[in-house]
Amino acid sequence: MGHFKYVYLGGGQGGGYAAAEFVKQGVKPGELGIVTADHYVSYERPTLSKGYLKAEGAPRLPGFHACVGGGGDKQTPDWYKEKGIEYLTGTKVESVDIKNKTLKVASGGEDITYDKLIIATGATNITLDSFGAKNAHLKGIHYLRNVDDADALVAYMKEAKQVSKKAVMVGGGYIGLEVTANLVQNGFEVSMVFPEDRLMAKMFNEEMAKFYEKYYENKGVTLIKGDTVTGFEGDGKVQTVELKSGKKLEASLVVVGVGAKPNTELFKGQLDLLEDKPGGVKVNSQLQTSNPDVYAVGDIAAFPLTLYGGKVTRQEHVVNARLSAAHAVKAIFGSKETYDYLPYFYSREFDLAWQFYGEPSEDYVLHGDLDSGKFGVYWIQDGKITGAYSESASDEQNAALKQVALKRPDAPSKDELKSMGYDFALKVPAGATASAAGKAVSGRASLRVTCGAPISRSYCTGAPRSTSHRLPSRPSAFSRTMHKPRMHVNAAVQAGHVMRLVTM
Repeated sequence: MGHFKYVYLGGGQGGGYAAAEFVKQGVKPGELGIVTADHYVSYERPTLSKGYLKAEGAPRLPGFHACVGGGGDKQTPDWYKEKGIEYLTGTKVESVDIKNKTLKVASGGEDITYDKLIIATGATNITLDSFGAKNAHLKGIHYLRNVDDADALVAYMKEAKQVSKKAVMVGGGYIGLEVTANLVQNGFEVSMVFPEDRLMAKMFNEEMAKFYEKYYENKGVTLIKGDTVTGFEGDGKVQTVELKSGKKLEASLVVVGVGAKPNTELFKGQLDLLEDKPGGVKVNSQLQTSNPDVYAVGDIAAFPLTLYGGKVTRQEHVVNARLSAAHAVKAIFGSKETYDYLPYFYSREFDLAWQFYGEPSEDYVLHGDLDSGKFGVYWIQDGKITGAYSESASDEQNAALKQVALKRPDAPSKDELKSMGYDFALKVPAGATASAAGKAVSGRASLRVTCGAPISRSYCTGAPRSTSHRLPSRPSAFSRTMHKPRMHVNAAVQAGHVMRLVTM
């Protein structure tokens, strides 16, 4: 039986960031074991739906191992060996005994015991057969979660094009937008099928959605709204997609992105789980579960959002994976700091680049010019601005939007907010309270914003703390030519780190 003082179960995106923080905290050789069914040590997952699928210049491992996306070292397998960290890839855990602090390894592998456990088992793709879709396992139907999935998709794109260039993307959310853009780049004629009345319905209001829908349609994408997939036809390989409306779509390739569910099965009856939304393993503000020797991070952790009155949430995003992993390690080593996470999402499709901070709501103000593709949105709740969004904004504007979401200033009139646009955010003092921020915007105080260090103070070794950051502005940093790999600044901009540019 193998024993470690600390075990990180799951690997994934956060495993590398947890390892970096363990090293920073002085972990000794042999004390830390990282256990994952994945065949690779920790890597930057956002690459898979972005650069990895590019027609030309696509990145491959070891180029995007953690922690390059967060400004840290590229932690290859040799890095872990040098630090005395045992990274057990290809190791599936079939059960966890929390009481006896034991992980039972599948296929007769040696059991693993621990003193402290961090669980990062992530989430699993929701599959179409769970909705009753027939023939949902035909060859040519793909999901995207890890490098193996991405490799299979890249290989099958070549095979599919020998039959036809018709592809179907099932899902109109985050993954749907990014994968569709890559499929178009690879020469496919894509139909997007989703049950909602607009793209990205959980975030985009109708005005925003219309812009992106028009943009995608101009790229040749067919949008089929308010419809669902009921089955597939094909002789071993997918050839036709059947919809609830009765429509049939020709397709030699199908990609599905309809959400994910947290992997909590190993912990049922042992830890406090949330059966209803948001699901996951319930943790406190230190990311500690109902068992004091067990912590949960990343997609699986249901934690209180301090900025929003303790509302419990799960955040399936790379920034949360990075920051929560490092934060849990610091908590194990005695830190009492609260995990104050600011919700953040970003994406790049074609020559678009958007960022979002905070929480959306029904009440909003859209500013800028939709026709030119340079616009933003402020969301308002109870008279305060609680969310901010940008499309094709500058680095200074995006940094300012983060401060708006953090400070939640009083909102001026909608007409004034629409007229001011990004100028509103640029006049919010970085260190101000919400009320002071409102005064600054009204003209009684003014201070140019800088983007502070991460509100959780969790960061990867090698990424120095900073009182400001400069995210290269598009288009100078982001090539508008889709035949070249664009420089990609990963989502750790949310954390306010000095960033290293990497191609993804």
